[in-house]
Amino acid sequence: MLKKIWSFIDKRMTLFKIIFVFSVLIFVIRESAKVFREVSGNQLREVVSQQSQGAILAMLVVGFISILPMMIYDFSIVRFLPGTFSKSYVIKSGWVVNTFTNLLGFGGLLGASLRAHFYGKNATRKQVVYAISKVALFLVSGLSLLCFVALVLVFGFGIGSQFTHYWIWMAAGAVYFPAMFIFTRYNQSSFFDDLTIKEEATMTIGSFLEWGSALGFFLFVGYMMGIDARFAAIIPIFVVANVAGVISMIPGGLGSFDVFMVIGLGFVGVGKSDAIVWILMYRLFYYLLPFLVGVILFIHDTGSKINQYLDGLPKIIIQRTAQILLTAFMYFSGIMMLLFATIPDVVAENKFYLKLFPYTILFLSHVLNIIVAFLLIGLASGLWSRTKRAFVPTVIVLLISIVNTLLNEAFTWRMIAVFVVILVLLMLSKGVLYRDRMANSWGKLAFNGSIYFITFLAYALLGIATHQNRLHFDKAYLFPSEAAWLIGFIGLLVAMFVLIGINAYLTGKKPAWFNLPFDGPRIQRLIDQYGGNEVSQLAFLKDKTIFYYQEGGVDQVFFMFRQVADKLVIMGEPVGNPEKFSAAIDYFMEQADQQGYRLVFYEINEDMTMMLHEKGFDFIKTGETGLVDVQNFTLAGKRHRGERALMNKFERENYSFEILKPPFDHEFIETLRSISNEWLDGKEEKGFSLGFFDEYYLNQAPIAVMKNPEGKIVAFANIMTSGNDEVTSIDLMRSSEKAPSGIMDGIFVNLYNQAKDDGFQYFDLGMSPLSNVGTSRFSFMEERIVHIIYEYGARFYSFEGLRSYKDKYVDKWTPKYISYFKGSSLALATMQVFTIVNRRVDEKRRRPRFIKFLPFIDEK
Repeated sequence: MLKKIWSFIDKRMTLFKIIFVFSVLIFVIRESAKVFREVSGNQLREVVSQQSQGAILAMLVVGFISILPMMIYDFSIVRFLPGTFSKSYVIKSGWVVNTFTNLLGFGGLLGASLRAHFYGKNATRKQVVYAISKVALFLVSGLSLLCFVALVLVFGFGIGSQFTHYWIWMAAGAVYFPAMFIFTRYNQSSFFDDLTIKEEATMTIGSFLEWGSALGFFLFVGYMMGIDARFAAIIPIFVVANVAGVISMIPGGLGSFDVFMVIGLGFVGVGKSDAIVWILMYRLFYYLLPFLVGVILFIHDTGSKINQYLDGLPKIIIQRTAQILLTAFMYFSGIMMLLFATIPDVVAENKFYLKLFPYTILFLSHVLNIIVAFLLIGLASGLWSRTKRAFVPTVIVLLISIVNTLLNEAFTWRMIAVFVVILVLLMLSKGVLYRDRMANSWGKLAFNGSIYFITFLAYALLGIATHQNRLHFDKAYLFPSEAAWLIGFIGLLVAMFVLIGINAYLTGKKPAWFNLPFDGPRIQRLIDQYGGNEVSQLAFLKDKTIFYYQEGGVDQVFFMFRQVADKLVIMGEPVGNPEKFSAAIDYFMEQADQQGYRLVFYEINEDMTMMLHEKGFDFIKTGETGLVDVQNFTLAGKRHRGERALMNKFERENYSFEILKPPFDHEFIETLRSISNEWLDGKEEKGFSLGFFDEYYLNQAPIAVMKNPEGKIVAFANIMTSGNDEVTSIDLMRSSEKAPSGIMDGIFVNLYNQAKDDGFQYFDLGMSPLSNVGTSRFSFMEERIVHIIYEYGARFYSFEGLRSYKDKYVDKWTPKYISYFKGSSLALATMQVFTIVNRRVDEKRRRPRFIKFLPFIDEK
């Protein structure tokens, strides 16, 4: 008969469970409805408003501590499984599992699934199920022991005697632990072979600590709320409510626990509104907030796996987004603080400002608001530039600002939420701060400088208006006294030095490769070994920095560059081993990026442009280089009849051409210097892409001269040794006032003939800037703009005249390009290139002396 009854029940067990759960739910709903009919919303709000901020903070801290005993379950589980797990991993995983199970238990299914997810990597499914099942047996053993404690309190000491009618709940709970212990110790199944007395004791103690800490925290909440009740009498009803919650199988005992507690607390004299708030506080700090932390940890764990699967792309996106948001917040806070410091009465009446006010930092001191504002703006520049040096000062400034704001009586929980978000963004941003230093861009300097200039100007005008009343401002804009204005003005002056100081700190010291001493023999060795190009000899001008690329400690390639703002403008193609050009460019890009710089290549050919394009560079055509085919050059025919007549004239008048080789004596150099000064006629020379008169530079290559009938030099040109057998060229061309017209054509024609005899194919006449750029109606907009400059820029530079002069000799025009990193502003990059190209050689010597004391201005 018993077998038949059990078979009948077993077949319909699911139905009986559903009926039971629905019965509990109906009971809970009915009782909850009764409670909330008797309690008004105003009563609840009044009780909540009575809680102090200190009490709330204490509940938050103790609530999180109360979760920790649950970690014992997870340390027990990993002992039953193969593989090793770090303590930090078990604590993190245990927090997720237990906070999820607390709130969303689902009869233990969720906890089992999560533990299998975290600890099942090196174990079979059977091993995981066995390990979880063993621990699951002890999850409520601590509650069972508390049931013993409750029975002793009620029937042994008479504490909580009003709950004697719940004896069946306490007794039923108390039976569980001894029954389970006897079952596990005397069962002959192999399932319990590794379940030692020590393991059982550990898990039982862990369970008791879990339920005991939950009880202790519940009583602590009541104490912090100032509830006037005998807390020892609450222990039995807390135990009964949890037993009811476990039996109901509702996640977290939600509803069943709460109804039992509201009713039971009423028996010990606690009002329903106080009881509800008490339970809500308990639920909030013991269940909900730890669960939210668990969600964050779970997302982090799952995100790490997704990030690993997608080669780190999600992490990069999140970190970059955090960095952008943090930078925006710091600029936003800085500007908000400046507004409050300069026109406090105006912003205090502005509704839009007041809506944004709770989301910023604020100091009570007028001067501190100004100084910290510019400190935030300066550091924001470092964060935007992804500079590692910006992280620690930002952490310090934000922490001080947050603590200061929280100490202010006007702070709100909204502010705390904002600051928590900011600190999270700060931690996330750290991963993308990789640069050793910050390089100042024009845009960055202009933006930060304009903020300071506008603030300073506005503040000065308001001060004048306050003092003299000559400027007609609304009274709301004026300061209450001259002393108040003067304090702020001093703050602005201090802020200027703060801004300069933080900029100097962020820009730091340049790397060693940036200031290598000039080494002419080292440059020459590379040119001799691998050959140079049409501009490689410009390295000997000493007006450019040389960057070397090495492999195995041996020089392979060098670049010539000059810095302007955050750009390193490279003159021409790299020089050295052509097979290493790609690797050299990659290495230079990495080194420059580490220092906050971006590369710009000036006057490069098509092949180099395409190579750079594959590395993320955009480009624009900037002109064409003219090549004379010297092997086919002749003065015969109509094309050169003018030059033919000119050469005949020079021959009749006994002018002679000669190529002289270095080294040159001092007298010869001084003769050339005199001719050069006459040719310059007081104008200053340009450098970078052009040669200038320099004794060392001229001694690196032969010089072609034209002499008059008396044998005196009247014109000269230095020959550019390209280091190859295909192309040759010249750089400086100078003639004295006594030289006849057309003397330069005489030098050119003789050089063409000499180059032909020496076996060269082409003679390079140099670039015609902006030539043949943007001539098609389908050209890019930037190229069309360049074409307009070409057509109408003659008053500044004779573009068309230069092109027409070279056209009479040139047989082949080859394009030249500027290549700049994608994402950079073409307009700024082009302007920066032109500032270098058009910079006078003497400008550095004429730089004002005070500039060397400003650390944010780069001398180069």
